[in-house]
Amino acid sequence: MTKIKADPNRPEAQTELYKCIKKAIKQKQIQHGVKEVQKFIDKGKKGIMVLAGDTLPVEVYCHLPVMCEDRNLPYIYIPSKTNLGAAAGSKRPTCVIMVKPHEEYQEAYDECLEEVQALPPPM
Repeated sequence: MTKIKADPNRPEAQTELYKCIKKAIKQKQIQHGVKEVQKFIDKGKKGIMVLAGDTLPVEVYCHLPVMCEDRNLPYIYIPSKTNLGAAAGSKRPTCVIMVKPHEEYQEAYDECLEEVQALPPPM
């Protein structure tokens, strides 16, 4: 059985990702929300995009993975927008965040980047 990029039930990747998000919060290196993340991508900046798998309707953010693929940016789905919002330091659910690289947590960021890039491309 292969690992699928859109599978939001990958606990091993999620653990590392949540740690990286917590470190990015301390350095203020997080963009959250569809509008902010889209602006970030349009400016040509690099990062890891994290999408919540339980966002409905999916049309809210279905264009973001396409933008990432066009620009060779990594992205991954996780199960819950509530957990994503909490990890991003918000009291409200968040459907998408972008974790930017920073020298303070570069090692954790690189581990997450490797995990996400090791996933097979979506179908």
